[in-house]
Amino acid sequence: MSRSAAGFLILALVSGVLHFSLFEETEISLPLIGGGVFAVLFVLALVAGRKFKFDPVLR
Repeated sequence: MSRSAAGFLILALVSGVLHFSLFEETEISLPLIGGGVFAVLFVLALVAGRKFKFDPVLR
């Protein structure tokens, strides 16, 4: 896991915990939206961090 993916994972978890600790009665809040954005960025960072092997020789 890359550093950026780990950072986005931590930010998503912290914003989720912040939402559940501060905004118990509301369904959608700014930390919850931020957590969703950070979760999407986490998945994108995981995909971008993969190293694809390319074989230029067609057999």
